[in-house]
Amino acid sequence: MAATVTPDPTAPARKPGYRELLRTPGAWTFLLPGFLARQPFAMLTLSIVLLVEHTTGSFGTAGTVSAATGVSMALFAPRSGRLADRFGQRAVLLPGVLLHAAAVGVLVLLALADAPLWALLSAAVPAGASVPQVGPMVRARWAHLLRDGAPGPSGPSGPSDGPRASGAPERARLLPTAAAFESVTDEFTFVIGPVLATALCTTVHPAAGLIAEATLTVTGGLVFAAQRRTAPPAHRRGRKHGVRHASALSVPGVRVLAVAFLGIGAVFGGMQVSLAAFTDHIGQPGINGLLYGVFAGGNMLAGVVYGTLAWRSAPHRRLLTAYATLTLTTTPLWAVDSVPLLAVLGLLAGLGIAPSLITGFTLVERLVPQTARTEAFTWLTGAVALGQAGAATAAGQLTDDFGASAGFTVPLVATALALVTVTLLRGWLKPGPEAPRKEDGGEPGRRGEGHRATFPVD
Repeated sequence: MAATVTPDPTAPARKPGYRELLRTPGAWTFLLPGFLARQPFAMLTLSIVLLVEHTTGSFGTAGTVSAATGVSMALFAPRSGRLADRFGQRAVLLPGVLLHAAAVGVLVLLALADAPLWALLSAAVPAGASVPQVGPMVRARWAHLLRDGAPGPSGPSGPSDGPRASGAPERARLLPTAAAFESVTDEFTFVIGPVLATALCTTVHPAAGLIAEATLTVTGGLVFAAQRRTAPPAHRRGRKHGVRHASALSVPGVRVLAVAFLGIGAVFGGMQVSLAAFTDHIGQPGINGLLYGVFAGGNMLAGVVYGTLAWRSAPHRRLLTAYATLTLTTTPLWAVDSVPLLAVLGLLAGLGIAPSLITGFTLVERLVPQTARTEAFTWLTGAVALGQAGAATAAGQLTDDFGASAGFTVPLVATALALVTVTLLRGWLKPGPEAPRKEDGGEPGRRGEGHRATFPVD
């Protein structure tokens, strides 16, 4: 008779790490095509600005068309996520990437033909609405692999592999590391995407950025969609399938996080406009890219470090700390008139963003059932995009009316409001009794605590 090995409760838990995360079976099959497919997300709006400004000579027109694309994406992204939860990622991606490429192609032709603004907007709206939500889909795959413990269907309609599910509780502790990894990946795309778009539009052709964006979207999207084994299962609606779909917004915690993520988007949008205005005001517009790079670098650095730490505090408490830090670091920006000091403060502000993003996405994974995860992730990414668009507009108006530094008040006000929201409604961010237990990598739940929505069966 074999001896039974009892785990030592006093043994220290292993620290989560990126090496262990990337050894997750099946991870690389969706990470590489996923990175390729979401790279265009960071190229689209800037490529539109560069092309439309070249053909119309107006930054105002270019900004309007670009903003229409961003707002359209933010509004339609949750619908795309919900469809992916309901019918599967492949069913949404295949027609989506083709529609997006077609809309971008029409926009390019209209811009080169000097079409009026209304015509450009008619193409910009579907181009934004059809942006593939690959980032949320990748996050949903991580949650499926690490929390649910299933590698996906064994075939077109086959069952999940049972043996691998046994490792789910052990792998679930890697979920914050996965959230950090995705945050760093997102930020990396926004470092190289604008550089690539600018280089193509200025050295090849004004339309080259959009053409490359559409090409990468189709190529990466089709390869990503082909990785069916790691995809979360579809949860079809109706009595036949035994699942009733409610919106992810029926979970109060998702609503709180969506409002809070507007503040993160406001930091991105406010910093972009305000740094450009400040450097132009002091006669050094060439250092704008350097300052924003420092800001983005702080975000990436914080994300890398955050993912290597084993946290003992509950995620909703970490979220409060993250937003308090972000509010504190954005407070003095408006009063700075020195480039070195602005760089330091920008770095600190960047350091506060990643923990807010990572903790928010970690909370979504714990609060939302598998049947609505992708939609929930898209609500947060859409909130960031919407906050970014609104903050860019507000910061631009304040800069015109009150001076180059006035736009820096937008990130401060937005993050302060987000902090107040998270503080007052923090009870909605606690997992309920049906949430994952500590042995499954989650925080221990107390009965009656939290507000996780139920998704009843017909």
